[in-house]
Amino acid sequence: MMRAERLMQALYFAYGSNLLVTRMCGRVPSARPLGVASLRGYRITFDKRGRDGSGKANLRAEDGATVWGALYELDASHWKFLDACEPGYTRFTVQVELGRAAPSEAQTYRSRLLTAEPVPFASYKRLMLDGAHEHGLPDDWIRFLLALPEKPDL
Repeated sequence: MMRAERLMQALYFAYGSNLLVTRMCGRVPSARPLGVASLRGYRITFDKRGRDGSGKANLRAEDGATVWGALYELDASHWKFLDACEPGYTRFTVQVELGRAAPSEAQTYRSRLLTAEPVPFASYKRLMLDGAHEHGLPDDWIRFLLALPEKPDL
């Protein structure tokens, strides 16, 4: 029985506003944070065009780059809840590292709907920072997020 239950679980790598546990768990009832994870070979950008005209977190492949985030476990049947909250994004498979464990296969999101003004709203940046602090992401990553430009909320 335990093996069947395990097969029905999925891993999700959060790097944007879904870092914040209350936000993620509000969107996906079965979400359970597993810890800090890193995604090598990608960099974070804010060039995904949001419906509000702001830049949202996005991923771009880049050798030597690393994106820090959080790994969540969720019921595989609950992807529909998260997909509905992520319009304009496409889910894809990545290899993430969780501590000293072997790399794990997880799903995350990226977008090809780009904006010419890749700047997030202050409130979006705050969600990311709150989530980064909550998970204990590396200090260098938090300083990077703090230094990002932002625009005032509407």
